[in-house]
Amino acid sequence: MKKKQNNKSKVSFICFLIASVCSYINGIIGMINKDGSNCILNFCLGSSFLCLSTTYLNKDK
Repeated sequence: MKKKQNNKSKVSFICFLIASVCSYINGIIGMINKDGSNCILNFCLGSSFLCLSTTYLNKDK
């Protein structure tokens, strides 16, 4: 049971990390296009997803 739960947390970690990277890339694209509100929103979402990914990684400790 512990191994199955560990695999779930790794999958959640990877998904949140990918969402974080995508949000940061979208924010950079928004900065290039000079869309200020979209840029700030995506950087905040990227940071939130990054925090969630580390929370899921350290959940078992």
